[in-house]
Amino acid sequence: MSIMPGNVTVRSQVLDPTAVAPYGWMLGKPYPGETAAAAYRNPMSAFWQEHLFDPGSDGEVEILWVTYRDSNQAVDRLEAHHRTQQAIVPLTGEIVQIVALSDEQGAPDLSTVRAFHLSPGVGMCMRPGVWHSTRIVGAEAMCLMLTRRSTTRDLVDHLASGAPAKETSLRDVQHIQLIR
Repeated sequence: MSIMPGNVTVRSQVLDPTAVAPYGWMLGKPYPGETAAAAYRNPMSAFWQEHLFDPGSDGEVEILWVTYRDSNQAVDRLEAHHRTQQAIVPLTGEIVQIVALSDEQGAPDLSTVRAFHLSPGVGMCMRPGVWHSTRIVGAEAMCLMLTRRSTTRDLVDHLASGAPAKETSLRDVQHIQLIR
């Protein structure tokens, strides 16, 4: 894991579909209206299609419960998953999702760093290869995550035993300072 040059300051912003577009998709948008092909509403409930999750070729979608506890405003490591999208929706607390695109060598491009504030019920789905890290706002936050089953296993093996990660890259960065 090489250390990437940095000293970037990033202010967290409210998640919106336009700002997040280079990195992925906003989840938790309002009901789209009766003209949407896959939407229905009556007095008892409403449902609508928001995003088709892509786990990549031959991938299996996995639902994870993730509890985040890191409130440090200095970000010194980013990760990227190469084969799958990854969706995160906070359920019990607020989080800040720090994201960056890749440079020409595939490393984090710190000039593209953004930080999005996500409240319970509003999430984002990141494109494959988007560098990211997560911080909490306040107490720990439990989140629902959609990811690729093999990516989770690969990351667990790497973190628990030091096995080489094949579907995920982790890079140390110097450093990203988060401002809320």
